[in-house]
Amino acid sequence: MVTGNKRDGDGILNIIRERRSIRMYKKSIPREKEINKVLEAGRWAPSGLNNQPWRFLLMKDKAKKDGLATFTKYGDIIKGAPVVIVVCMDRTETYNRDKDLMAVGACIQNMLLQADAMGLGACWLGEITNKKLDASRYLNLHQDFELMSVIALGYPKEGVTEGCRKPLKSLMIGASD
Repeated sequence: MVTGNKRDGDGILNIIRERRSIRMYKKSIPREKEINKVLEAGRWAPSGLNNQPWRFLLMKDKAKKDGLATFTKYGDIIKGAPVVIVVCMDRTETYNRDKDLMAVGACIQNMLLQADAMGLGACWLGEITNKKLDASRYLNLHQDFELMSVIALGYPKEGVTEGCRKPLKSLMIGASD
């Protein structure tokens, strides 16, 4: 529990602003301790009723990753990543699909931020859900596990590009007084 004066919050905002999707990786595999910290960050995401509907499949085997890569047009990112985390939603743990989808998204965001904070690169690949039934069969996932995303993970090989966002004012609905 944090006591005393609250921090201004710029630290986490800076991490959020500076995080980028990394699509090219060095060949070296992140240490088990680093991978576990990324997974741990996902585990601590908020979820409705604290149901924690996310499940993870960790993949390092090149042949298995190459096979998974065939189910997305971004397969080269999967092939080049030393580690892939398949993120699923456990249907037996859900209570409200909309809320659970948001929880899984929060879980993924936590993992991306943790990876960045440790100097790892990560890329959230959601396009694979267009072929999630085929990919799930390939992975031999139990029918209770719905494939939500793949996270490519490794040490960045590429430089970080400048980010851009729409002005906050253009995202606001209605008047703000």
